[in-house]
Amino acid sequence: MHEHHNGLKTAALFGGMFAVLLAIGAVIASSTGRPGFLYGFAIIGVVMTFYSYWNSDKIAIRSMNAYPVTPDQAPEIYRIVHELSERAQQPMPRIFVAPTPTPNAFATGRNPKNAAVCCTEGILQLLDERELRGVLGHELMHVYNRDILTSSVAAAIGGVISSVAQGMLWFGGGSRENRGNPLAMIAVALLAPIAATVIQMSISRTREYDADEDGARLTQDPLALASALNKLQTGISRYPMDAENPRVQNTAHMMIANPFRGAKLGNMFSTHPPMEQRIARLEAMAGGQGRTEVGFYR
Repeated sequence: MHEHHNGLKTAALFGGMFAVLLAIGAVIASSTGRPGFLYGFAIIGVVMTFYSYWNSDKIAIRSMNAYPVTPDQAPEIYRIVHELSERAQQPMPRIFVAPTPTPNAFATGRNPKNAAVCCTEGILQLLDERELRGVLGHELMHVYNRDILTSSVAAAIGGVISSVAQGMLWFGGGSRENRGNPLAMIAVALLAPIAATVIQMSISRTREYDADEDGARLTQDPLALASALNKLQTGISRYPMDAENPRVQNTAHMMIANPFRGAKLGNMFSTHPPMEQRIARLEAMAGGQGRTEVGFYR
């Protein structure tokens, strides 16, 4: 795989997430006259980061009610993942299947040695073996590029920011003894969730493009992933997931495709790049480089 400078991008984006969180704490501290809020929000950020780091795989798998499968139960998935992980010279992740007709897949885990790949029952019915290989190559590169940790932690911090900001909107205002600036409270309450969403979106979108490219190099077949993404776009429109389910919302950013209907309407704040752009990039990769030059390299 080639260098995407993910470490530098992650550091910059995490800095932005913590800056938003600390800004909320600073506004509350100023409005209430209690500076402890500033330190409290810093501690919240650290605790949520650690918790998400250690439990990212369990949280995601549990949220989808996914179940583990054996090589006898899912021989096709095991064969593909074993082949690709050997080619990448990386550990083979655990395999799970989620009982939903929505076609999708995601990877999770804090590192390659503690990772899992999950396919929905819907994607196993929709894609042929070549297309499924393209999807699994994409998910494995999320694992091997250590993208999952970053997106999981960003989602956790973003959730904290949004929840606290909404609480400020409903309950903020300052005490009688120390009247803060109510406009500042309202501004942070309204803008903080947007800022957190944009930062999280940047993390996820960048890594989706990177995983598409590196996954295509791993499988040596970018058109297989392009074909799979095209089918997924149609399949999800027929069988979308419940956008009101908070457990699904917390996992959606990990999935290879936005699992909700009407994703095109929210492209500005979507954690996934537009599907048409991803397909076009993969087709250009296949046409511009040729299959003989698409090979995976480390």
